[in-house]
Amino acid sequence: MSITLTDQDKLTLRIAGWGAVSLMSAAGAAGSAHKVATHGSIALTSATGLVGHVLTKAPKGVKYGRSVAELADQVLPALTAAMSLLKEQDPAEADNFRRTVIVAIDAGTQSHQGRPSPTLAEMARKITAALDAA
Repeated sequence: MSITLTDQDKLTLRIAGWGAVSLMSAAGAAGSAHKVATHGSIALTSATGLVGHVLTKAPKGVKYGRSVAELADQVLPALTAAMSLLKEQDPAEADNFRRTVIVAIDAGTQSHQGRPSPTLAEMARKITAALDAA
């Protein structure tokens, strides 16, 4: 199946994917936010298929806000919207996007020694819930 994504659709996917990594990085600030962001970014840029082509670039000119709450206000709905628009056009690419984001948040949580902190675990739960809300 061939998918046609508008520039706005691509921006939504980028805000969702890169924003999820940003949320995990913010939640991991007590440990090593940089490691969380690095591992999550590597996971996004390692994606394949249409999702991989779109997530190769981080969104430009996006203002995520001054707090984690403001960031979440943009990213969590974008995750749900991205899943909805991909499910509508190609369920396999929706699965690819979901798996890519899950791998990115798992990579971020794995950057901590041992188990993820409660803060990281809760943020991962919120991101997964937003993906599954579509």
